[in-house]
Amino acid sequence: MFLLGWSIWCILLTLHMSACVLEISGYDSHEVICSQGLLDCTIKDEVPLAEAENNSLDVQNLTAYFKLCCKDSRPCTLCLVTDILPDIDMEDEGHSGLDEEDSSAETINPKASVTVCYKATSTMPTCKKIEFTVAHTALTQQNRAKLSIVITKPVGVSFGSKVFVYSSKSSLPREVVAPSQDEVCSRELQERVEECRVPGLSIVINREMNQVELQFAGSNESLPSVCVQYERNGRCQNWKMAAIPLYSVTPCMCFQVWEENDQRSRRSQSCPFYNSDLLFKENLWQNVSVSVGQGEMNNLHTMLLWNLSAPCRLEGEVWPCHKDTSCREIKGFRQPLANGKWRKNSKGQWETTGVFEDINLQRSPCVLVNVKGMGHELGPFCFNNTDRWRWSLVVVGAMLLICLTMLIFHILHDFVKKWVWSWHHGRFVEIGRKRHVVLLSPPDVDDSVSELVCRLGSWLCNQGFSVSVDQWSRKEQCSLGPLPWLHSQLLELKSHGGRVVLVLTRKALERAEEWTRKEVIMMTGDDEGLPQILSPYSDVFTASLCLIQADKQLGSAGERFLLVKFDSHPRSDRSLPELLQGLPLLQLPSQTQALLTELSVGGTSRGLGRRTWTGWKWSASDEWRSKPKEGSDCKYVGV
Repeated sequence: MFLLGWSIWCILLTLHMSACVLEISGYDSHEVICSQGLLDCTIKDEVPLAEAENNSLDVQNLTAYFKLCCKDSRPCTLCLVTDILPDIDMEDEGHSGLDEEDSSAETINPKASVTVCYKATSTMPTCKKIEFTVAHTALTQQNRAKLSIVITKPVGVSFGSKVFVYSSKSSLPREVVAPSQDEVCSRELQERVEECRVPGLSIVINREMNQVELQFAGSNESLPSVCVQYERNGRCQNWKMAAIPLYSVTPCMCFQVWEENDQRSRRSQSCPFYNSDLLFKENLWQNVSVSVGQGEMNNLHTMLLWNLSAPCRLEGEVWPCHKDTSCREIKGFRQPLANGKWRKNSKGQWETTGVFEDINLQRSPCVLVNVKGMGHELGPFCFNNTDRWRWSLVVVGAMLLICLTMLIFHILHDFVKKWVWSWHHGRFVEIGRKRHVVLLSPPDVDDSVSELVCRLGSWLCNQGFSVSVDQWSRKEQCSLGPLPWLHSQLLELKSHGGRVVLVLTRKALERAEEWTRKEVIMMTGDDEGLPQILSPYSDVFTASLCLIQADKQLGSAGERFLLVKFDSHPRSDRSLPELLQGLPLLQLPSQTQALLTELSVGGTSRGLGRRTWTGWKWSASDEWRSKPKEGSDCKYVGV
């Protein structure tokens, strides 16, 4: 009797321990729960589609669901729980012919196993094999054998994922859908779920700066990502600034905030202006737009179409009216705005449309809108009868035809004028071919000199020349360098014809004399103490001196280079430096026509000869001060 009692106590203790949750070593993320009658439960990974072993059991029932697993104070994670009812033959009690004196002792059958697999979208199946030993004497019809598998962070599964769970010996998988992130984050445990943590958003209305400031709490060092939407289901547009102008805030404005660098971060949505003051409602009313048009019914009767757009969906009424001294309502046509179908248009506005049937469009009806809470109507927005505009279109067309005729006459007049001018100057200039002019500024820093050079360049553009001014090409010069840039302009002169116009001032003459002295010093071999600015790579003016010297050695400097001075500059007794002697020299604006002759015909014209420095007096002529004509081939390059 003592041995029998001890055996029964050991069996009950074993059964009690087998009902506990077992964490298997090596599988920290998986747990198996076995009911009474199943002993020594273990779980391990199994290869999908592996051949079933002899001890593998069928599954009578399989149930799968998701839950949040929370342990101690650690963050909660998503778990897949599978309840299994294995198919164990209750009639096979596993007796093996024991003696009568041992018939009360329980007999343990060999081990059995069950294999369960799960598969998420776009992933390979993952299988788990549970092995256990069946104690038949502990099982009854009321106390069936059950298994539960808890898989923490299942492979390829996230919030909202669809998962198929099945047994290796069953052909019918069970479909189970993980809860969505919004559903999980709306529960009490959202503080313990990492995916539910979002930056907090608060707003501060700064009326002095006329803006709404966005402030964030609980975000990382960098600002979180923000997008702005109108209405909760509106299209969300990215917003990169920490403030919003006060005039653009409306009652339905909402914000979504999330951590851009955190892949698990969810978006939080807040609409802080729903119960806002009158200011934000006025912003909404000022952005309401209404348009009307014409339509035709199946019975050929006309109808009036109306379209209303606004940042937010509105409540109110729309009705047609006839306009005389005031807009008199056409009775029986009122339509509520709230019942219309609102949709987002291409500009991000909310839009709704409507129709007024059997409206006489010959009387040019209008539409009035009453918005709830506004206190007065919007409109009237009127339909313009196209018949009334027909004669207006005829008049406008006739005026356009007259203007076009005058424009053609003006173009031909300029053409004939240039042809006659060329004839009087002894040779024909190729009409339609734009000669190229390179206008080089002196090395002055005086703004008045720069302005005169720019005006001269603009005037030459209006005369039909292709003009390149060094002041308009600073960006090109920085990338190429002064001397290479000037070489590129000379190549264009070679292909199109034209001249390089060098503007002279007192500073320019001093620079030319320094250049001449430099050449003398270099010929004697004493180059100590030469100023750095004399390098042809320092500025365009110095680079031009280098090219003039090379042309003079070839005897062709006067063919490419031309000197000009402005009458507005003070007198000077200084003579031309030796480097510039022999080049044509003109005074502006007193010798404007001579300049045009030089640039149009090319070469040294008769009567110009060699000019020396003389004192000039400013002429009141503003002929070349006008801006370039539209369409002229002038090169304006960003400074």
